[in-house]
Amino acid sequence: MTSSIKTVHIVGGGLAGSEAAWQLASAGVPVALHEMRPARGTDAHQTDSLAELVCSNSFRSDDAENNAVGLLHEEMRRAGSLIMRAADAHKLPAGGALAVDRHGFSAAVQEALLAHPLVELHREEVAGLPPEDWDSVIVATGPLTSPALAEAIGRLTGESALAFFDAIAPIVHHDSIDRSIAWKQSRYDKGGPAGDGADYLNCPLNKDEYEAFVAGLLAGEKTEFKEWETSTPYFDGCLPIEVMAARGPDTLRWGPMKPVGLRDPRTGRRPWAVVQLRQDNALGTLWNIVGFQTKLKHGEQTRLFRTIPGLQRAEFARLGGLHRNTFLNSPRLLDPTLRLKAMPRLRFAGQITGCEGYVESAAVGLMTGRFAAAERLGARPTVPPATTAMGALLGHITGGADATTFQPMNVNFGLFPPLPSAEGGNVRGKERKQLLARRALSDFDRWLAPAPLAAE
Repeated sequence: MTSSIKTVHIVGGGLAGSEAAWQLASAGVPVALHEMRPARGTDAHQTDSLAELVCSNSFRSDDAENNAVGLLHEEMRRAGSLIMRAADAHKLPAGGALAVDRHGFSAAVQEALLAHPLVELHREEVAGLPPEDWDSVIVATGPLTSPALAEAIGRLTGESALAFFDAIAPIVHHDSIDRSIAWKQSRYDKGGPAGDGADYLNCPLNKDEYEAFVAGLLAGEKTEFKEWETSTPYFDGCLPIEVMAARGPDTLRWGPMKPVGLRDPRTGRRPWAVVQLRQDNALGTLWNIVGFQTKLKHGEQTRLFRTIPGLQRAEFARLGGLHRNTFLNSPRLLDPTLRLKAMPRLRFAGQITGCEGYVESAAVGLMTGRFAAAERLGARPTVPPATTAMGALLGHITGGADATTFQPMNVNFGLFPPLPSAEGGNVRGKERKQLLARRALSDFDRWLAPAPLAAE
């Protein structure tokens, strides 16, 4: 039966493309996965591995009852997600978050795809629009889409691609951290998927140290923008620390440097501010500075970060960086199953659609894989209910957002339809989130069973 089913082509082997390939192959549909690395590199990737994590190693909260991204984790697990399977197999201590060993995670995704008999991997760049005889294509080229393809899409749609900057946080060698100053604790001693309540290393700053650090950020020499980058806006969910510092003297202290839920064991008191580090690999030899994405020049980073108590002798495995992300005006350009209205043989998945975050990107890849599989199997794709995390995210991308002001968005409970009065419509806070989560999983299970395919 499989030999008579035409191949679906996927352009891009990141999280979204890898997940889409897995969903298609799992449904019995042949896949040709096209990844341009290593033939053509990017400004952010360091390897040619599939599903490489280029920024943080965190998939954020794994709390499916109280957090929308944790709920999205659970929906993906129930849908047989390869990305979540690999993340669960390579998780690291990170409080209530799901953090992964980035190399083990990527290797697991690549190994599973290469071992599947219906997946063929092609190491080549798809320059420009895919060939016309590719009648079903998923474009999952991510925020670093090659210029030739981005320009071709722009010409086809008549829309200028939007863009924003995404920044990379530094990574520190564990043995260079001063453990007589830095202590292990999660905020409020909260445990998580692989943690014990003491999952972060905390470097405390007093008021004078904090103010000196902020002044250093503001005065530090920054990376010069290229001419085409000067008008590109930032995405608020990934602001460089120096941009946050410029918004007010206490912005960092109530952002990535907030000290709440922590006590310095040397004093028994909460510090004025805290820099947190999170384990980045399974060996525990590398730790990333949480929320410290930056466009400071490398020499400035080394100098300034070594003024942080506990990091005086820090050695860096990677310093922070900045790269340009591009995404479509999806509410205007894509239909409800993520097909390009101007050329329906093309679907889009991942960050290029305007979702933000690893998990969201993979979830959109999961949906496109299922939609394309349904079509290949002679069925009509059905979208997940708007009451689910996937459905809420999809609805925002394909029409829920205002096309004139569309910006990247993480999944959040604000995207979900409100609860009817009879089901707790007047409930607020934690109880409301739990009711929304229970409704979502119930509706998601109905969407999955027996399969999200409906005959024409």
